Amino acid sequence: MGRARTDSSTTTGERTRPRAAWGLIPATLVSASAALLFGLRMPVPGYLVLAAALTLAFVLNRALFRDLLLIAVGLVIISTISVEANIDYPNIALMGTVLSLSVLVPYLLSRYAYRDHAIRFPIRTGQRWTALERAYLPLVLLLGYLVLPRYFISSGAYLNWPAVSVPDEIARLFVGVGFVGIWDELFFICTVFALLRRHFPDWQANLLQAVIFSSFLWELGYQSWGPLLTFPFALLQGYTFARTRSLTYVVCVHLLFDAVVFLVLVHAHHPQWLAIFWY
Repeated sequence: MGRARTDSSTTTGERTRPRAAWGLIPATLVSASAALLFGLRMPVPGYLVLAAALTLAFVLNRALFRDLLLIAVGLVIISTISVEANIDYPNIALMGTVLSLSVLVPYLLSRYAYRDHAIRFPIRTGQRWTALERAYLPLVLLLGYLVLPRYFISSGAYLNWPAVSVPDEIARLFVGVGFVGIWDELFFICTVFALLRRHFPDWQANLLQAVIFSSFLWELGYQSWGPLLTFPFALLQGYTFARTRSLTYVVCVHLLFDAVVFLVLVHAHHPQWLAIFWY
Protein backbone atom coordinates (compact mmCIF):
# COMPACT_ATOMS: atom_id res chain seq x y z
CA MET A 1 0.00 0.00 0.00
CA GLY A 2 1.68 3.18 -1.17
CA ARG A 3 5.44 3.18 -1.60
CA ALA A 4 7.73 0.78 0.17
CA ARG A 5 9.85 2.46 2.83
CA THR A 6 13.25 1.62 4.10
CA ASP A 7 13.72 0.15 7.56
CA SER A 8 17.10 -0.91 8.81
CA SER A 9 15.55 -3.52 11.08
CA THR A 10 14.38 -5.61 8.13
CA THR A 11 17.30 -5.36 5.71
CA THR A 12 18.53 -8.52 4.10
CA GLY A 13 21.79 -8.39 6.07
CA GLU A 14 19.96 -8.65 9.37
CA ARG A 15 17.73 -11.54 8.36
CA THR A 16 18.91 -15.02 9.20
CA ARG A 17 16.88 -17.30 7.00
CA PRO A 18 16.94 -21.02 7.93
CA ARG A 19 18.68 -23.33 5.53
CA ALA A 20 16.34 -24.73 2.88
CA ALA A 21 12.75 -24.63 4.08
CA TRP A 22 13.14 -26.77 7.20
CA GLY A 23 12.77 -23.78 9.48
CA LEU A 24 9.21 -23.37 8.28
CA ILE A 25 8.24 -26.55 10.14
CA PRO A 26 8.86 -25.27 13.70
CA ALA A 27 7.41 -21.88 12.79
CA THR A 28 4.25 -23.58 11.53
CA LEU A 29 4.09 -25.60 14.73
CA VAL A 30 4.20 -22.38 16.75
CA SER A 31 1.20 -21.09 14.80
CA ALA A 32 -0.54 -24.45 15.26
CA SER A 33 0.04 -24.23 19.01
CA ALA A 34 -1.82 -20.91 19.05
CA ALA A 35 -4.76 -22.54 17.27
CA LEU A 36 -4.79 -25.22 19.97
CA LEU A 37 -4.34 -22.81 22.88
CA PHE A 38 -6.86 -20.17 21.80
CA GLY A 39 -8.99 -21.53 19.00
CA LEU A 40 -9.63 -25.03 20.37
CA ARG A 41 -8.83 -24.26 24.03
CA MET A 42 -6.64 -27.33 24.40
CA PRO A 43 -3.78 -26.10 26.61
CA VAL A 44 -1.88 -29.37 27.14
CA PRO A 45 -1.65 -30.27 23.42
CA GLY A 46 -0.91 -26.60 22.70
CA TYR A 47 2.03 -26.51 25.10
CA LEU A 48 3.33 -29.84 23.79
CA VAL A 49 3.26 -28.61 20.20
CA LEU A 50 4.94 -25.37 21.27
CA ALA A 51 7.67 -27.30 23.08
CA ALA A 52 8.19 -29.51 20.01
CA ALA A 53 8.46 -26.42 17.81
CA LEU A 54 11.14 -24.88 20.01
CA THR A 55 13.07 -28.14 20.25
CA LEU A 56 13.09 -28.59 16.49
CA ALA A 57 14.07 -24.96 15.94
CA PHE A 58 16.95 -25.35 18.39
CA VAL A 59 18.25 -28.27 16.34
CA LEU A 60 17.77 -26.59 12.96
CA ASN A 61 18.74 -22.99 13.51
CA ARG A 62 19.70 -21.21 16.74
CA ALA A 63 18.75 -17.75 15.45
CA LEU A 64 15.29 -19.01 14.51
CA PHE A 65 15.01 -20.68 17.91
CA ARG A 66 15.75 -17.41 19.69
CA ASP A 67 13.02 -15.55 17.82
CA LEU A 68 10.45 -18.32 18.09
CA LEU A 69 11.20 -18.44 21.81
CA LEU A 70 10.17 -14.79 22.10
CA ILE A 71 6.89 -15.53 20.33
CA ALA A 72 6.36 -18.59 22.53
CA VAL A 73 6.91 -16.54 25.69
CA GLY A 74 4.21 -14.12 24.58
CA LEU A 75 1.80 -16.95 23.73
CA VAL A 76 2.33 -18.67 27.06
CA ILE A 77 1.74 -15.42 28.96
CA ILE A 78 -1.54 -14.86 27.09
CA SER A 79 -2.63 -18.46 27.67
CA THR A 80 -2.58 -17.99 31.44
CA ILE A 81 -5.98 -16.26 31.30
CA SER A 82 -9.23 -16.47 29.40
CA VAL A 83 -9.48 -13.74 26.77
CA GLU A 84 -13.23 -14.07 26.38
CA ALA A 85 -14.92 -10.66 26.33
CA ASN A 86 -15.56 -9.64 29.94
CA ILE A 87 -15.65 -5.99 30.95
CA ASP A 88 -15.94 -6.45 34.71
CA TYR A 89 -13.39 -4.20 36.44
CA PRO A 90 -11.25 -7.03 37.92
CA ASN A 91 -11.08 -8.80 34.56
CA ILE A 92 -10.19 -5.58 32.76
CA ALA A 93 -7.27 -5.10 35.16
CA LEU A 94 -6.16 -8.74 34.84
CA MET A 95 -6.47 -8.90 31.07
CA GLY A 96 -4.81 -5.52 30.60
CA THR A 97 -1.87 -6.59 32.75
CA VAL A 98 -1.39 -9.97 31.08
CA LEU A 99 -1.68 -8.64 27.53
CA SER A 100 0.73 -5.83 28.33
CA LEU A 101 3.25 -8.33 29.72
CA SER A 102 2.93 -10.47 26.60
CA VAL A 103 4.32 -7.55 24.61
CA LEU A 104 6.69 -6.13 27.21
CA VAL A 105 8.49 -9.35 28.20
CA PRO A 106 9.47 -10.41 24.63
CA TYR A 107 10.56 -6.82 23.91
CA LEU A 108 12.76 -6.65 27.02
CA LEU A 109 14.26 -10.07 26.30
CA SER A 110 15.03 -9.05 22.74
CA ARG A 111 16.45 -5.67 23.72
CA TYR A 112 18.46 -6.58 26.80
CA ALA A 113 19.04 -10.34 26.75
CA TYR A 114 19.59 -10.69 22.99
CA ARG A 115 20.83 -7.10 22.64
CA ASP A 116 19.10 -6.52 19.31
CA HIS A 117 16.30 -4.35 17.99
CA ALA A 118 14.18 -6.98 16.29
CA ILE A 119 11.03 -5.74 18.01
CA ARG A 120 10.27 -2.10 17.29
CA PHE A 121 7.21 0.09 17.61
CA PRO A 122 7.62 2.69 14.84
CA ILE A 123 5.24 5.47 15.82
CA ARG A 124 6.99 8.38 14.13
CA THR A 125 8.48 7.27 10.83
CA GLY A 126 9.08 10.70 9.33
CA GLN A 127 7.15 9.65 6.23
CA ARG A 128 3.94 11.29 5.06
CA TRP A 129 1.04 9.00 4.28
CA THR A 130 0.48 8.60 0.58
CA ALA A 131 -2.77 9.49 -1.15
CA LEU A 132 -3.60 5.78 -1.37
CA GLU A 133 -2.96 5.30 2.34
CA ARG A 134 -5.22 8.23 3.21
CA ALA A 135 -7.94 6.95 0.90
CA TYR A 136 -7.79 3.53 2.50
CA LEU A 137 -8.94 4.88 5.89
CA PRO A 138 -12.52 5.85 4.89
CA LEU A 139 -12.69 2.63 2.87
CA VAL A 140 -12.06 0.70 6.11
CA LEU A 141 -15.05 2.46 7.69
CA LEU A 142 -17.23 1.68 4.70
CA LEU A 143 -16.25 -2.00 4.63
CA GLY A 144 -16.84 -2.26 8.36
CA TYR A 145 -20.26 -0.68 7.98
CA LEU A 146 -21.24 -3.08 5.20
CA VAL A 147 -19.83 -6.30 6.64
CA LEU A 148 -19.74 -6.20 10.44
CA PRO A 149 -23.48 -5.82 11.20
CA ARG A 150 -24.33 -8.77 8.98
CA TYR A 151 -21.60 -10.88 10.59
CA PHE A 152 -22.31 -10.11 14.24
CA ILE A 153 -26.10 -10.21 14.03
CA SER A 154 -26.70 -13.03 11.56
CA SER A 155 -24.18 -15.32 13.26
CA GLY A 156 -25.15 -14.38 16.80
CA ALA A 157 -21.49 -13.66 17.57
CA TYR A 158 -22.47 -10.41 19.29
CA LEU A 159 -23.71 -12.57 22.18
CA ASN A 160 -20.06 -13.29 22.99
CA TRP A 161 -19.83 -9.69 24.22
CA PRO A 162 -21.80 -8.39 27.22
CA ALA A 163 -24.93 -6.35 26.73
CA VAL A 164 -24.10 -2.84 27.92
CA SER A 165 -26.84 -0.48 28.97
CA VAL A 166 -25.54 2.21 31.34
CA PRO A 167 -22.86 4.82 30.53
CA ASP A 168 -20.22 3.18 32.69
CA GLU A 169 -20.62 -0.16 30.90
CA ILE A 170 -20.65 1.46 27.49
CA ALA A 171 -17.44 3.32 28.32
CA ARG A 172 -15.74 0.13 29.50
CA LEU A 173 -16.75 -1.69 26.31
CA PHE A 174 -15.43 1.17 24.19
CA VAL A 175 -12.10 1.28 26.04
CA GLY A 176 -11.79 -2.51 26.01
CA VAL A 177 -12.40 -2.83 22.29
CA GLY A 178 -9.89 -0.06 21.58
CA PHE A 179 -7.24 -1.42 23.95
CA VAL A 180 -7.37 -4.89 22.43
CA GLY A 181 -7.21 -3.38 18.95
CA ILE A 182 -4.01 -1.50 19.78
CA TRP A 183 -2.54 -4.53 21.53
CA ASP A 184 -3.26 -6.68 18.45
CA GLU A 185 -0.90 -4.53 16.41
CA LEU A 186 1.77 -4.41 19.10
CA PHE A 187 1.85 -8.18 19.51
CA PHE A 188 0.76 -9.84 16.27
CA ILE A 189 2.33 -7.32 13.89
CA CYS A 190 5.21 -5.55 15.65
CA THR A 191 6.28 -8.65 17.57
CA VAL A 192 5.18 -11.90 15.87
CA PHE A 193 5.23 -10.73 12.25
CA ALA A 194 8.40 -8.69 12.74
CA LEU A 195 10.26 -11.66 14.23
CA LEU A 196 9.08 -14.10 11.58
CA ARG A 197 10.08 -11.70 8.78
CA ARG A 198 13.69 -12.06 9.85
CA HIS A 199 13.63 -15.68 8.70
CA PHE A 200 10.96 -16.09 6.05
CA PRO A 201 9.58 -14.22 3.03
CA ASP A 202 6.92 -11.71 3.97
CA TRP A 203 4.08 -13.78 2.55
CA GLN A 204 5.02 -16.79 4.66
CA ALA A 205 5.55 -14.73 7.80
CA ASN A 206 2.22 -13.04 7.19
CA LEU A 207 0.32 -16.31 6.87
CA LEU A 208 1.90 -17.61 10.07
CA GLN A 209 1.03 -14.51 12.08
CA ALA A 210 -2.51 -14.45 10.65
CA VAL A 211 -3.15 -17.95 12.04
CA ILE A 212 -2.08 -16.78 15.51
CA PHE A 213 -4.02 -13.52 15.17
CA SER A 214 -7.22 -15.30 14.10
CA SER A 215 -6.88 -17.94 16.83
CA PHE A 216 -6.75 -15.25 19.51
CA LEU A 217 -9.72 -13.41 18.05
CA TRP A 218 -11.70 -16.65 17.96
CA GLU A 219 -11.37 -17.02 21.73
CA LEU A 220 -12.12 -13.31 22.15
CA GLY A 221 -15.48 -13.84 20.49
CA TYR A 222 -15.13 -13.67 16.70
CA GLN A 223 -16.60 -17.14 16.23
CA SER A 224 -19.03 -18.79 13.81
CA TRP A 225 -17.79 -17.63 10.38
CA GLY A 226 -15.67 -14.93 12.00
CA PRO A 227 -12.34 -16.34 10.70
CA LEU A 228 -13.53 -15.51 7.18
CA LEU A 229 -13.21 -11.90 8.33
CA THR A 230 -10.40 -12.01 10.85
CA PHE A 231 -7.91 -14.01 8.77
CA PRO A 232 -8.03 -11.66 5.73
CA PHE A 233 -7.96 -8.68 8.09
CA ALA A 234 -4.82 -10.04 9.78
CA LEU A 235 -3.19 -10.56 6.37
CA LEU A 236 -4.09 -7.02 5.31
CA GLN A 237 -2.65 -5.59 8.52
CA GLY A 238 0.59 -7.51 8.03
CA TYR A 239 0.83 -6.42 4.40
CA THR A 240 0.04 -2.82 5.30
CA PHE A 241 2.72 -2.76 8.00
CA ALA A 242 5.27 -4.31 5.63
CA ARG A 243 4.56 -1.52 3.13
CA THR A 244 4.22 1.46 5.44
CA ARG A 245 6.60 0.48 8.26
CA SER A 246 4.25 2.49 10.47
CA LEU A 247 2.65 1.28 13.68
CA THR A 248 0.68 4.52 13.79
CA TYR A 249 -0.95 3.79 10.45
CA VAL A 250 -1.94 0.18 11.15
CA VAL A 251 -3.30 1.21 14.57
CA CYS A 252 -5.41 3.91 12.88
CA VAL A 253 -6.79 1.32 10.47
CA HIS A 254 -7.55 -1.08 13.30
CA LEU A 255 -9.20 1.52 15.52
CA LEU A 256 -11.43 2.70 12.70
CA PHE A 257 -12.57 -0.87 12.17
CA ASP A 258 -13.02 -1.36 15.91
CA ALA A 259 -15.08 1.81 16.16
CA VAL A 260 -17.61 0.14 13.88
CA VAL A 261 -17.33 -3.07 15.93
CA PHE A 262 -18.21 -1.13 19.07
CA LEU A 263 -21.22 0.56 17.48
CA VAL A 264 -22.49 -2.71 16.04
CA LEU A 265 -22.19 -4.51 19.38
CA VAL A 266 -24.21 -1.81 21.13
CA HIS A 267 -26.83 -1.85 18.37
CA ALA A 268 -27.03 -5.65 18.26
CA HIS A 269 -27.91 -5.85 21.95
CA HIS A 270 -30.27 -2.87 21.71
CA PRO A 271 -31.72 -2.74 18.16
CA GLN A 272 -33.56 0.48 18.95
CA TRP A 273 -30.20 2.19 19.56
CA LEU A 274 -27.99 3.32 16.69
CA ALA A 275 -30.43 2.11 14.06
CA ILE A 276 -28.05 3.18 11.29
CA PHE A 277 -26.92 -0.16 9.95
CA TRP A 278 -27.94 -2.16 6.92
CA TYR A 279 -28.08 -5.92 7.27
